[in-house]
Amino acid sequence: MKVERNRVAAPLRLQHAAGYFSSLDDLVAQLLPLVSRALERGEPVALAVRPGTERALYTALGRRGGLIALTEPYPFSRGSGQTTAVRLARELRELTRSSAHATLISEHDSRYDGVDGRYWTEFDAAANIALGDLPVSLLCFYPELPLHLEILEGARRNHPLLLADGEFRPNPAHRTPQDVLAETPAPAPALLGAPAVQLTYTAWQLRDVRAAVTNLMTDSAFGSTRIEDVVLAINEVATNAVEHGTREAQLSLWLSTDGLVCEVHDGGRLADPLPGLRAPRPTDPRGRGMWIARQLCDLLHVWQDHTGTHVRLHAAS
Repeated sequence: MKVERNRVAAPLRLQHAAGYFSSLDDLVAQLLPLVSRALERGEPVALAVRPGTERALYTALGRRGGLIALTEPYPFSRGSGQTTAVRLARELRELTRSSAHATLISEHDSRYDGVDGRYWTEFDAAANIALGDLPVSLLCFYPELPLHLEILEGARRNHPLLLADGEFRPNPAHRTPQDVLAETPAPAPALLGAPAVQLTYTAWQLRDVRAAVTNLMTDSAFGSTRIEDVVLAINEVATNAVEHGTREAQLSLWLSTDGLVCEVHDGGRLADPLPGLRAPRPTDPRGRGMWIARQLCDLLHVWQDHTGTHVRLHAAS
């Protein structure tokens, strides 16, 4: 897989706004003028909304063309807001290659809430980083009630803009992604069973890490090119762990019909709670490893706790 390793530095172009609705009719009434104006300007409009909202919007528009439905996240990545933000950035980057601007409509979906609603806080914070250099208006709509308090608080802190009466207004409660996630860290994913492979390694044993991944994936459903991509991604994460974390780190591997899962654990702390979301610039001497790994895997989720920093990668077969 060809990975974009560098990009010319671009200023912040993302418009990220939160809106609130009391009913489906209220949501469609707010969406209709926004979508209509964008379509009249010839801009692509992408949707990440519930099926009922999509149908109602098409009915209100009186036509079937002009709107783009974005792909659903893989089931195993639904719990990772940072992975969803990376996927959106990838799709929107393609949309804006041939357009000066694009609009994305996102609607809260309770399937992703988890036990405490932190998915949405993580997603909005990650979107501010991953989509920051794109000429995109990201409009996130949340129902007024009922919602977990964490979701409402996350929306209040993560959005630089608020949508009110059809106008964008500065949000005085907005805070940086780093500040938001310092108070509401990215959640840990669901626990897995005993790994097929587990090893402790140092910087001198990265060859053993690559060999362990290659050996487990050989004779699986993965082709040789995909195996090379996954080995590269895991090597980048494993290297970061012993270079920037602690002298020793631990690697765990699981292989199933859903693909390969890898976890890397070290005892260090990350200054950046969501590394690898922003594309590296040509002048950056380092910092490409996590970006490359995010592009090569279907899920890359980073979280921290009292024991250190943890990264889970999932490569679908």
